Amino acid sequence: MGRYDAHMGRPPLGVKTTVVRLPDGLAERIDNLIGPNRRAKFIREIVEREVELMESQRKAERGGLPR
Repeated sequence: MGRYDAHMGRPPLGVKTTVVRLPDGLAERIDNLIGPNRRAKFIREIVEREVELMESQRKAERGGLPR
């Protein structure tokens, strides 16, 4: 199976659609920084980075012990 082309076809498997409401003007600010048609990827990457950071912090607080 070939790679996913962001401009054609169905989205890749293994993702879940989630509606995110952004304050007025924020979507435009993001687009101005990263360019058009890249907003979803930008948001995905930032959310993933923050979740990993929070998980690392939680693990450190517990001394590396699982929950």
